[in-house]
Amino acid sequence: MSQHHSVTVDDVKAAQARLAGIAHLTPVLTSRIVNDRTHSEVFFKCENFQRTGAFKFRGAYNALVQLSQIQKQQGVITFSSGNHAQAIALAGKLLHIPTTIVMPDDAPEVKQQATRSYGAEVILYNRQETDREELAKTLASDRQLTLIPPYDHPHVIAGQGTTALELIQEVGQLDYLLICCGGGGLISGCAIATKAMLPKCKVIGVEPELADDATRSFHSKTLQTVTNPPTIADGVRTPSLGKLTFPLVLNYVDDMVTVSETAIINSLFFLWERLKIVVEPTGALAAAALLSGVVSVPNAKVGVIISGGNVDLAKVAKLYSGNY
Repeated sequence: MSQHHSVTVDDVKAAQARLAGIAHLTPVLTSRIVNDRTHSEVFFKCENFQRTGAFKFRGAYNALVQLSQIQKQQGVITFSSGNHAQAIALAGKLLHIPTTIVMPDDAPEVKQQATRSYGAEVILYNRQETDREELAKTLASDRQLTLIPPYDHPHVIAGQGTTALELIQEVGQLDYLLICCGGGGLISGCAIATKAMLPKCKVIGVEPELADDATRSFHSKTLQTVTNPPTIADGVRTPSLGKLTFPLVLNYVDDMVTVSETAIINSLFFLWERLKIVVEPTGALAAAALLSGVVSVPNAKVGVIISGGNVDLAKVAKLYSGNY
C-alpha cells in the first residue's frame, strides 16, 4: 500500500466504531459574535472536552485496542511531553495494557502527575542530551514493548480522523475546515475523512509562524524541519511532519497558513471569554487563523477544530499580563 493511501476513510469509520461509547462525542459550539466578526457561519469542534482533555485519546485508543494479545500483555511505550502521553496512559488503563512514557524532565509537573495517575511508568530524560525517539526505541527493544508514536502511525491517524467525521455528521455541509498542525496526525486523519465525505470542502492547516515547518514542507513539497521552536503553542513544537503524515498532508490538504504568537494569544482569550471554554494555546491555533483574518472566507460554512484544553493556569495568567 502506498504512503498516500496508508489510511483511508474506511479506517477512520472503523476507528469510530471502536471508539463508540468510549471516547466522548464532543460538542460543536457556535457563536453569534464570531459569525458577525468573520461574516461566516462557524462551527467549533471542541476536543478540549475529550477524555484527557484533547483529541489525542482517539488515536491512542484506536491504536492500542488493535494490538495482539501478546503485545497487550507485554505493554506499550511512547514518547511525549503532552497530550499523547496522557492519552496512551488512559487508553492503557482502560484496556489493561501496561504503559511506559518517555517524557522530558522539564515537562510540566501537572502533566507528569496526570500521566502517572493513569498508572503509566514515566521515564524522564534531558531534552538537550537525549533523542527521545532513540531512547524510546532502545527501551522498546530491551523490554519487548510496542512503540506507539504520537502521530506517525496509521491507527493513530485514523483515530484522530474521527474528530472531523463527527463534526461533518453533526453539521452536514462545510465549505472550509481549519485544523492545527504539528506532526500531522490530526490534520491527516481529518483531511482523509473530510475529502471522502465532502470532496469540495477546503482543508486548511494552521501553524505558528515560529514553528512553520509543515507550511514550508507543504509549499516546497520537500520535508522541512524546525528545532525546539519557541512558540507558546507547545502541542505543535514537533520537529517535522512524519514519514506517513507528510505525503498524506500533500495529498489531502488544500493549504497551510501561519499565525503570529499575538494572534494565538488573542484567539486564546477570545475563546475563553466569549465561548466560556478552557482552551490551550495549541487549541486556539485554528481559530486564530480565522479571528485574525489570515483566513477570510465570508458567506461560508467553516469548521474549526479546537484540539485541546490542557493548559497551565499559571502560564495563562502570565500570558494575560503580557509576561511571555
